[in-house]
Amino acid sequence: MKKLLGLLVCITLLLSCKNNESEKSDSTVKTDYQEIIKDDYVLNKPLKNIKGVLILFGGYPEDAKAIKQEFKILEQAKAENVAVLYMNYNRKLWLEQKEHVLISEQIQNILKTEHLPTENIYVGGFSSGGNVALLISNFMTQEHASIIPKGVFIGDSPVDLAALYHIAKKCEARNISNSTTEECKWLVQTLGQAFGTPESDLANYEAYSVFTSTTNNIQNIKNLKHTKIRLYTEPDSLWWKTHNMSTYEDMNAYSIKKLSDVLQQNNFEHVEYITTVNKGYRANGDRHPHSWSIIDGTSLINWMLNK
Repeated sequence: MKKLLGLLVCITLLLSCKNNESEKSDSTVKTDYQEIIKDDYVLNKPLKNIKGVLILFGGYPEDAKAIKQEFKILEQAKAENVAVLYMNYNRKLWLEQKEHVLISEQIQNILKTEHLPTENIYVGGFSSGGNVALLISNFMTQEHASIIPKGVFIGDSPVDLAALYHIAKKCEARNISNSTTEECKWLVQTLGQAFGTPESDLANYEAYSVFTSTTNNIQNIKNLKHTKIRLYTEPDSLWWKTHNMSTYEDMNAYSIKKLSDVLQQNNFEHVEYITTVNKGYRANGDRHPHSWSIIDGTSLINWMLNK
């Protein structure tokens, strides 16, 4: 959240021709793809023949610029004529009812204003942004909705808020480092003020959380039964034990695996639980399994285009 999304030729004329062709190719790519920067979003889109729209929500502190820096998806999207919409909506672990309406209307207005096709919409997010992606996709997937996402994905998201409360309490007691402890204290305070404790107020958590594992509650994503879903995580137990003294049960991966199992038990048709090994790195090169990079860009775009 705060802390808690690199021939040689021998004829000069031939070399010159190749350079000219390369310059033309680069110019064509730049001309055919446009970046639009607004207060609420950043949009990169082809000027014609748009095959799909990928809408992205960042982790708790991440704005559109940060998402773009951490998630290297744009080149793959450009190669397949997919538009990428980076949202500036962040700092949300859950959504209030009015926020569902606000974000849904905002997305619809952006698609209309920017002349984007609505037939192949995919929504995704990293960390808390994954919670937003699932919840808003569920809200938009209604019987008479004008825009229904075809797919939604998350990257290592804290899908179970009740579990997150308990994990933060344990983390707070361990008192590992100032920054980690402060984040855990903040989580306990934020969730406690909003919902109470899971022991006495579990219904409050069930009303807002993507998933509540103690009761297998998935009511807040029940509309996604026929939607393509990808759940990405990198369950590196050794890294978390070394850096945070965390067990597997303390990791987002644990709750995500439980969610995957419950969805499949409830006949959700297109659920993929995707784990990675040593793929998690931040843009600055730091090793961290809780990173955008666990999501393979080429595979994601192919998934969107049914390749």
